[in-house]
Amino acid sequence: MNTLKTGILMSLLSVLLVLMGNALMGKSGAVIFFVISLGINFFSYYYSDRMVIKMTRSRPVSEEQAPELYAMVRKLTQRAELPMPRLYITPSEQANAFATGRNPEHAAVAVTEGLMKILNRDEVEGVLAHEIAHIKNRDILIGTIAASMAGAISMIANVIQWGAMLGGLGGQSDDEGGTGILGMLAMAIIAPIAALLVQMAISRSREYLADQSGARLAGHSSGLSNALLKLEQTSQRAPMQVNAAASHLFIVNPLSGGALLSLFSTHPPVKERVNRLRLMSV
Repeated sequence: MNTLKTGILMSLLSVLLVLMGNALMGKSGAVIFFVISLGINFFSYYYSDRMVIKMTRSRPVSEEQAPELYAMVRKLTQRAELPMPRLYITPSEQANAFATGRNPEHAAVAVTEGLMKILNRDEVEGVLAHEIAHIKNRDILIGTIAASMAGAISMIANVIQWGAMLGGLGGQSDDEGGTGILGMLAMAIIAPIAALLVQMAISRSREYLADQSGARLAGHSSGLSNALLKLEQTSQRAPMQVNAAASHLFIVNPLSGGALLSLFSTHPPVKERVNRLRLMSV
């Protein structure tokens, strides 16, 4: 099922790129952006994990630097019958974590500096079990590709938007079908929102499943449920400086904001997640 979803996601975001190309330069722009979309699809599949690591400014951590972290991850991956993922530390005081990669053999898990400081051992283990569950459930490919492609579309949309405002791009209504400056601006605004909506449609259900699978993997649900409450508190107090295109990968939303951001939340409510965990018998 996740393989099918990945194909649908890549197709939808490719269509967005073609529409943006058409808005920019008409039919020739659509062809050019279609070729670009093929390149982005290839890059997203094989190298999107590296892009996500760069987006989050995470750095690799060795076993000598974090022996307890390595011990917990090794125990959980052995239980899940998975290979050991690469481990990273994300420089943020906010407590959070994410997993990325195209498959279990090329997976990576990153935890923030704040997570290691704020959570106790059971809570850290609960969070790590959630991320290992994402790897086990093969969620990481679709989430990682969504992050890299949404980031690429947002970047291209920004170029179109600034180019249109400065009058330096073509696209006026002509024989090739360009939609003009107003159309270009509309696409520059709509495309990133559409890409985010695609992320939202995929992200919510997988969090509930990873919570349940992670609790079973850890052998208890209390560590993860208690951790989620602490993570939500720190995300509100100390928003993370992270590319919004990668925000759906984290165990809780690393960004904070008012009503507008809540409309585009890629995570189910923490309260509901905690209630479901507390009803589990592990």
